[in-house]
Amino acid sequence: MNSLALFTRLVTASLSGQARYPGSALMLTFGQFLVTGIEMVAVWALFHRFGDVQGWKIGEVALFFGLVNCMFAIADALGRGFDVLGTTLLRTGDFDRLLLRPRPLALQLMGYDVRVSRLGRLLQGLAVIAFATVQAGIAWTPASVAMALFALAGGIALFLGILVVQGTLSFWTIESLEIANVLTYGGVEAAQYPMALYARWFRYVLTFAVPLACVAYYPVLAILGKADPLGAPAWLGLVSPLAGFVFLAAALGAWRVGVRHYTSTGS
Repeated sequence: MNSLALFTRLVTASLSGQARYPGSALMLTFGQFLVTGIEMVAVWALFHRFGDVQGWKIGEVALFFGLVNCMFAIADALGRGFDVLGTTLLRTGDFDRLLLRPRPLALQLMGYDVRVSRLGRLLQGLAVIAFATVQAGIAWTPASVAMALFALAGGIALFLGILVVQGTLSFWTIESLEIANVLTYGGVEAAQYPMALYARWFRYVLTFAVPLACVAYYPVLAILGKADPLGAPAWLGLVSPLAGFVFLAAALGAWRVGVRHYTSTGS
């Protein structure tokens, strides 16, 4: 069985297990939809009160919000295995079982526990993008759709890379989850707003350390046809999502180092 077929089988098995309890899966999905929906209501309330923030309108910010939540929803569904590596697989010794299989470990973990509930956040993100389209008057051309899909792919790679880093840290510490949450959930919150609103040092962090600006801010500027208040060239948004793939490649390199240092449970 090749890698793609194996991944498909793992995902199918994970979804089939959740389908045995459809009520639970539906409530969890609806819960995800409501949580992100409440966050968007808070953003709407802010702009409804003040009209705009430093020249940014609600429709423009909604595009950031929707696109980033779509990125994270897909990455979170695929990266669940890395998310629970330290809290479940390493502590129980189940990770050793994965090591015995002649298939890539990263592939096995990506198909380990694909949660259907993440569909709630994805649907919410798509709904907010539709809202942004109406509010900002976005004309979706083939070029802008391609730009959005490119940004989406780069963002998925970036957030998946963050989850891989979280799993890698689990080889040395059992308390890596909260550290990674700063980058995952905290990163989602930060990327939902234009980088121009943040202090310079924080913009540097979100551009060069964890390149959230590269997969959200600059591509959205290109889609909106809006000049960057910070002075970045217009072409930057066309190539910046590549930073997400670079981050993922670096994370997988660190992952391989962590696996080589893994010494099992001893049981």
